[in-house]
Amino acid sequence: MGIMDKVKAQATQIADKAQQAGQVGQAKIAELQAKRRADSLLLELGGLTYLERAGRPAADGETRTAGLIARLQAHEAEHGPITVTGADQGEPAE
Repeated sequence: MGIMDKVKAQATQIADKAQQAGQVGQAKIAELQAKRRADSLLLELGGLTYLERAGRPAADGETRTAGLIARLQAHEAEHGPITVTGADQGEPAE
C-alpha cells in the first residue's frame, strides 16, 4: 500500500467519523426540539388547569384541554414518555 493509499484511507476514516458526529448532533437537536414542543404543550395545559382551579376557567378551556392532551399523547407515542420537571428545582415532579 503506497503513501497515497494510506492518506486516502485515513481521509475516508476521518470523513466517516465526521459524518457520524453530524448524525449524533442532528439527533440531539431533534430530541431538544421535541422536548421544547412537549414543554410548550404542558405550559399551555398548566395555564388552563390553573385558571380552572382558580375559578376563572377559559371559555373554551375543556376543548383546548382535550386537544392538548391528545397532542401530548401523540407526542409520547412518537417520542416516548414525557418527563415533567419541577419549576423550582428543574428536577422531576412527584
